[in-house]
Amino acid sequence: MNNTMLLQRDEAPWYKQRWPWFLMAGPAIAVVFGIGMFVMTQLYPADEVPGDDHYKEGLAVNERLHQDHQASALGLRADVMRSDLNVRLLLSTTDQVELPATLVLRLIHPTLAGQDQVVEMTSGGAGFYDGKLTANLVGKWLVTIEDPAGEWRLQGKWQADSEGPLHLHARAKK
Repeated sequence: MNNTMLLQRDEAPWYKQRWPWFLMAGPAIAVVFGIGMFVMTQLYPADEVPGDDHYKEGLAVNERLHQDHQASALGLRADVMRSDLNVRLLLSTTDQVELPATLVLRLIHPTLAGQDQVVEMTSGGAGFYDGKLTANLVGKWLVTIEDPAGEWRLQGKWQADSEGPLHLHARAKK
């Protein structure tokens, strides 16, 4: 009689056994996770796909390094000041180089690309350049000053709401 009772316990249907459910739990969790990941990729697509032309990107990096070296060779220095939306820049050089009639001032916000500004600075003589911002600046900004021909550039970081001017000087990295 004991043998018959043991056989009856072992002959329970598979879905009442513990082991089949334990073995199916892993694949079931993987399917649910995969569906969740698919939904996430549809709701929040990637911001940017990396470019395929790495050679051209490398040439652009070399061009930017050349601009830094050229600014260093000319001994360029700049002081940037602002009052409300007016920007004034004093550009000086150690060499006797003719300064351009206009400069390009790029103000790049580190996190909000929609707030970036490009200001055309016009010469007022004696190395002074004046320009007008499109919106007020608050917080930290990345600043780039370039000549219109793209021969040289000066770069730096600026706390725009500080009282003092931004001092930039050429630092070519080797």
